Amino acid sequence: MNIILLGPPGAGKGTQSANLVEHHGMRQLSTGDMLRAAVKARTPVGIRAKEVMDRGELVSDEIVSALIDAELTAMAPETGAIFDGYPRTEAQAKSLDEILAKHARQLDHVIELEVNEDALVDRITGRFTCAKCGEGYHDRHKLPEQEGVCDKCGSTEFKRRPDDNEDTVRTRMQEYRAKTAPILPLYESRGIVRKVDGMAGIDDVTHAIDAILT
Repeated sequence: MNIILLGPPGAGKGTQSANLVEHHGMRQLSTGDMLRAAVKARTPVGIRAKEVMDRGELVSDEIVSALIDAELTAMAPETGAIFDGYPRTEAQAKSLDEILAKHARQLDHVIELEVNEDALVDRITGRFTCAKCGEGYHDRHKLPEQEGVCDKCGSTEFKRRPDDNEDTVRTRMQEYRAKTAPILPLYESRGIVRKVDGMAGIDDVTHAIDAILT
């Protein structure tokens, strides 16, 4: 099973990808993570990518495709792939088709986690974490049982991500819509796009995705 998981930041892609990895034995292929790992490991592709980034340029589709090709080559044929952050353009979508065909794979589903923008703003801007253990909380939905004290480790220090603000969230939504707009029609024409309510509870979203994959 090979899928593309779509959704704006905060929609829950990371949580659902982790579930698919744990319970379905799939492999999450995040282009950002793969790029950083390749640069750190100084692989041939990583060296090329670092040279481009050191010049202040964007990494080309050719380099990203090479990263994905290398990852699929290293994976067992029966291991499913979750593509996260790729493709973002029609050209990348066509490139992915070619790479999958090379490895005798096909794209089975494109799953989009749909969100309500206002509700997503509330979800993201209200979240904070324990500075010591990383336990997550929310101003309206999950406060510590004892005010100012982490339920998990007892720390009294908390932190918020500086970019968890309304302006940033709405800008990310605009960027997401701009990036996904070119590729959705391509996959919709194949009948493989499935939409899931990303604002539902985590377990409900997981069950909905499982229903699509089975």
